Amino acid sequence: MPIIEIQSLSSPGVEVYSRLTDLQLRISPSSDRGIFIAESPKVIRVAVSAGYRPLSLLCEQRHITGDAADIIARFPDIPVYTGSRELLAQLTGYRLTRGVLAAMQRRERLSPEAICRGRRRVAIIYNVVDTTNIGSIFRSAAALGIEAVLLTPDSCDPLNRRAVRVSMGSVFLVPWTWCADPIAVLHSLGFRVAAMALSPDAVALGSPHDGADSPQLAIMLGTEGDGLPAAAIARADYVVRIPMAAGVDSLNVGSASAVAFWEYVARSRSKKS
Repeated sequence: MPIIEIQSLSSPGVEVYSRLTDLQLRISPSSDRGIFIAESPKVIRVAVSAGYRPLSLLCEQRHITGDAADIIARFPDIPVYTGSRELLAQLTGYRLTRGVLAAMQRRERLSPEAICRGRRRVAIIYNVVDTTNIGSIFRSAAALGIEAVLLTPDSCDPLNRRAVRVSMGSVFLVPWTWCADPIAVLHSLGFRVAAMALSPDAVALGSPHDGADSPQLAIMLGTEGDGLPAAAIARADYVVRIPMAAGVDSLNVGSASAVAFWEYVARSRSKKS
């Protein structure tokens, strides 16, 4: 177990935790698949169970024989960087209230067809760039039974450090990948697409014509503010809105995803049973 006591912010090996951005980690030359950062023993364990491998750990000394002990025991060959609480706070920009950080290797990227073929309920994330929203959507997707997620390339990376933290590791539980034209791919696989939008012709979620009876359905969510592009809405099979009250026009996309996922998955299961 290589324990490395760091003495300064420039100690070799810790740049992944401090000086490299999420984009730089994605294209890291030290890993042909890229790297991401997972925070807290709980999230790291979820990632490991899903098949991700840690490349190194950063934690306070007390966590080596405490919260991180089982992770270190499972991967005894990886370096474990440790230092004073004050130095680690300077290094990461915040106090390690969650105790442990792990630099982890990304897995090989699968094709959209590979993760969606044979599924019944999937989600499309269209140009959602906020890390908190991405984490929230993935947490709802995992909890409510969405089987796969396709993201347009202009969306936020689900393995962004904050997105991983907000999702509580749910980004590791749902298969996902990037896709430039998710509507075309899903149509080719037999899916119908329901666009969640505030269009004048949108039907209410829960109505007989919202697509919930489709054997294979993709729920398409857009960014807050502009929402889904008109061109994407025009290609959808259904245009659906969540009924609102008290003069509120819409929900945060993270909250809207939870409502839509529950409605479409729960009704699908009810019909199937």
